[in-house]
Amino acid sequence: MQEILLALFAGVVVGLIFAFLKLPLPAPPVLSGIIGIFGVYLGGIVYQQFIIPLLS
Repeated sequence: MQEILLALFAGVVVGLIFAFLKLPLPAPPVLSGIIGIFGVYLGGIVYQQFIIPLLS
């Protein structure tokens, strides 16, 4: 849980800095960005659960 809160805090700080400097946010559009991150996470899980055992 602490890791999640630290990640959220870091994201808020970065967002504030970018907004203060009037720069575009360093993130893709909200829904597609979330889906992309989930896809990367899911790919890692699939690799660990299915691909590694097949190669062993």
